[in-house]
Amino acid sequence: MELTTVWFVLIAVLWTGYFVLEGFDFGVGVLLPLVARDEAERRVVVASIGPVWDGNEVWLLVAGGATFAAFPEWYATLFSGFYLPLFLILLALIARGVALEYRNKSDGTRGWDRALFWGSVVPAFLWGVAFANIVHGVTLDADHEYTGTLLDLLNPYALLGGAATLALFTLHGAVFLALRTQGELRQAAGRVARQLGLLALVIGGAFLLLTQLDSGKPATWVTAAVAAAGVACALGATIRGRDGWAFTANATAIAAVTATLFGNLWPDVMPALDAAHSLTVVNASSTPYTLTVMTWVAVSFTPIVLAYQAWTYWVFRKRLTGG
Repeated sequence: MELTTVWFVLIAVLWTGYFVLEGFDFGVGVLLPLVARDEAERRVVVASIGPVWDGNEVWLLVAGGATFAAFPEWYATLFSGFYLPLFLILLALIARGVALEYRNKSDGTRGWDRALFWGSVVPAFLWGVAFANIVHGVTLDADHEYTGTLLDLLNPYALLGGAATLALFTLHGAVFLALRTQGELRQAAGRVARQLGLLALVIGGAFLLLTQLDSGKPATWVTAAVAAAGVACALGATIRGRDGWAFTANATAIAAVTATLFGNLWPDVMPALDAAHSLTVVNASSTPYTLTVMTWVAVSFTPIVLAYQAWTYWVFRKRLTGG
C-alpha cells in the first residue's frame, strides 16, 4: 500500500476518533439546558465530560497537523476556502473551553452555560456542513483555490449534513449522559435519547441516502447501512435501559458515517465541480521522504497516546451523583 493511501486512511481514523469522542462532548453541551433542572444537576452534567473533553480535542489537533504534513495542498485549499466556517468553529471551541474551565469558578453560571451551549451547537452543525461540501465538491480553479462564496457552502445538501451531525452528536451526548449518571438525570437523558433517536435516524438517513445517490461507491452502501443500523440499535438499547450498548451502537454509527464520507471521497481529498481541478491523494501529498518519517513517528507514539487516553476513561468510568 502506498504511503499516500496509508495517510489518507490514518487521517480518516483521526477524524473518526474525534467525532466519536468529541461528539458526546458536543451533545452534552447542547443538552445542558434541556436535562438539568437545577444547579446541582448542571454541575453533574458538566462533570461528566470535565476530565476528558480537552483530551478528546487532541484528536482534532492531530488530524489538522497530519493533514498539513501529509497533504499540504489539501490543507491550504481547505483552510483558505472554508476560512469563515472554520473560524466560527474555532471561536465556538474557544468559548466552550473557557466556559468549561470557568463556570465553577464564578458566582454566576448563566453566561457560561450559554457559552457552553452555543459553543457545542455551532461546531456540531458546521462540521457536518464542511464535510458535506468536501464530499459533494466545490468550485476550484486551476490553482486549486476556492472560488465560491459562503452562500455556496450553505447549500441545502450541506445544511442537511449539518443537521444530521447535530442530531447524531446530540443523541451521542444523551446516551453518554444516561451511561454516566443515575437517578432523575439518567431518566431525563434516556427520555431525550429516545426522542432524538428517531430524529437522528430520519435526518441522518436522508443525508446518507442523498450522499450515496450523489457520489456513493459500492462499499460505502455497506457503511451507510451500518450507520443506520447503529442508530436504530442505540434507540432500541436505550428503550431497554442498556446504556452501555446504546453508547457503543451510536459510536459505531458515527464511525460508519465518517467511513462513508471518506470512502466516497477517495481517491480525491478535495473534489472540484470541474474534475480536472480536483485535489487527489497524489497531487496534494508531501514528498515520499516526509511521509516515511511521519509514518515512523506515528507508529512509535500513537500506541502511547491511545493507552493513556484509555486509562483516563477507565479511571473516570463510574456513574456520577449529585454529591
